[in-house]
Amino acid sequence: MNNVSDLERRLSEPMTPAQIFFSFRGRIPRKTFWLYGVLALLGLAAYGNLLLGIVGMQEQHIEGVVNAVLLWPAMAVSAKRWHDRDKSGWWVLVLLLPVIGTLWTLVQNGLLRGTAGPNRFGEDLTGRL
Repeated sequence: MNNVSDLERRLSEPMTPAQIFFSFRGRIPRKTFWLYGVLALLGLAAYGNLLLGIVGMQEQHIEGVVNAVLLWPAMAVSAKRWHDRDKSGWWVLVLLLPVIGTLWTLVQNGLLRGTAGPNRFGEDLTGRL
């Protein structure tokens, strides 16, 4: 019985930034997507560009390095947002479609509310993170 209460406690706790950026499990609301998936990643990209420029890396390589470093966190945040919409995390791959994939992802992940209440990916965290 103690294991059940521990599991319930862990499921009710908000995600840590590490879980948001590196785990593909669970779901996150729009607010978390905008804060972590857009603002934080843009800030980290700008910071990475600045640091790599200071150390003397050639400009044509900086963008590739920063994009490679931020690819996993960006996919993890987006996958959890797709989960909140009750869709598979594989929907992240829609970004491979030029223009329309970006627009579709922006509307689905950034503008539309996730599934109200629990779905197959977990509890509705709207208002809790």
